[in-house]
Amino acid sequence: MLKLSKKVEYALMAVKFIAANPDRASVTAKEISDEYDISYELLSKVLQKLSKSNIVKSYQGIKGGYSLGKSPKEISIIDIISAIETNYKITECMEKNHSELECRHLNNCNIRNPLIKLQREIDKLFDSTTIYQIM
Repeated sequence: MLKLSKKVEYALMAVKFIAANPDRASVTAKEISDEYDISYELLSKVLQKLSKSNIVKSYQGIKGGYSLGKSPKEISIIDIISAIETNYKITECMEKNHSELECRHLNNCNIRNPLIKLQREIDKLFDSTTIYQIM
């Protein structure tokens, strides 16, 4: 089953929340956590990863919080997924750190090539869908 991780879900929720509040200089992790009743600790870690990827900007201090690093029209779903997860492929054999030698069915696999095509389509959809489009 293709399923986004809880971290990716939180990242999407957080970025969408920040994008939906453009009139504010920044929003805090606590505000997002309270709004969606999600784990503050996990959300904070997710926001740190998003900050390292320049999807959000982090501000320290009393008026600190997070704002978008660029326009919602410029932030794709794949940008967010890639910032949070190193592997999100639909099968293990497509993941970056997976060696083809690990699969004992590789020589007679009848689903790998069709699934590679499907993965490419999923990647295109994630790449072409922006935060702005899901607001």
